[in-house]
Amino acid sequence: MSEDIKNTEIDNLQPAATGLQEEPVDKKPKQKRPKFKDSLKSMDTEETFDLIFYRPIGYAWAILAQKLGITPNAITIASIFLGIGAGVCFYFNNIWINIAGVILLVWADSFDSADGQLARMTGQYSRLGRILDGLSGEIWFTAIYAAICLRENHTSHFFMTHLWAIWIFAAITGFCHGIQAAMADYYRQFHLYFLKGKDGSELETAAPLWKKFHSLSWRKNFFQKLVLGFYSNYTTGQEKRTPWMQRLRKTLTEKFGANIPQWFRDEFREKSLPLMKYTNILSFNVRSFALFAAILIFQMPWLYFAFEVVVLNIILVYMMARHERMCKKFVEELKS
Repeated sequence: MSEDIKNTEIDNLQPAATGLQEEPVDKKPKQKRPKFKDSLKSMDTEETFDLIFYRPIGYAWAILAQKLGITPNAITIASIFLGIGAGVCFYFNNIWINIAGVILLVWADSFDSADGQLARMTGQYSRLGRILDGLSGEIWFTAIYAAICLRENHTSHFFMTHLWAIWIFAAITGFCHGIQAAMADYYRQFHLYFLKGKDGSELETAAPLWKKFHSLSWRKNFFQKLVLGFYSNYTTGQEKRTPWMQRLRKTLTEKFGANIPQWFRDEFREKSLPLMKYTNILSFNVRSFALFAAILIFQMPWLYFAFEVVVLNIILVYMMARHERMCKKFVEELKS
């Protein structure tokens, strides 16, 4: 008997001999890992240093969080504690403790990157998440400002004899910081609105926000109404500082309704894209580099306040003037 016939007979006998029948295995398809590119907002608005450093680290955190079932808001809250810890470290006039503060602040910002990347990867978007994300940075820098003020009151001869001077300086800086961050975010969202449409942008309008605010009860929805009140006021401030942008939005609605033609989207993107570098300058990275230099290199933390008030305000005014001029030109062309 040939070897092939033997093998065939053995194969035919095996199921009967064992009494077992082979059953099809139900294999579930493996869930694909979201691509790194899918975790980004847009290449138009991404900063080079973020793409090289923070976004890859944030992507790794986001993948880990997705596996563990951690939400974007939980990551944001964790970043707040890291940022406060960084502020505490900057209080001490000790280089090694200050370096620990730098590490904590970088860690906090990697979490700040991760929460947005995780939200985009999993579709876990929420207005509360957006508000928390903006609030987290404000809390970091409030802690840092307080640490700098207390440190200068104990180490600088001038600020030891003029205690309140540094606190007034910090209050002015904080006010400027808030406007700078708000306008940088607003211009980015406006750019994304024309690039990706309504679903790809977090652009808001104050009127419906206030309508929602007034529909809520303080007794039944206290926290929700409180948060929405702050956010509505934040959005109102953005709109008041951009009169020509608001006219452009109104003109586009009157002329095209909700269907803005692609030719206009392309033209707006072309004119708006060069301004995105200024929104990035007014974001975290440049601020953090200036902060680290003031504390670690010059060892005069108050210099950071001067940088925000002088240098970043000049960039803010220039950015706003150019954007308003651009919007005015578009309005005139649409109405001609």
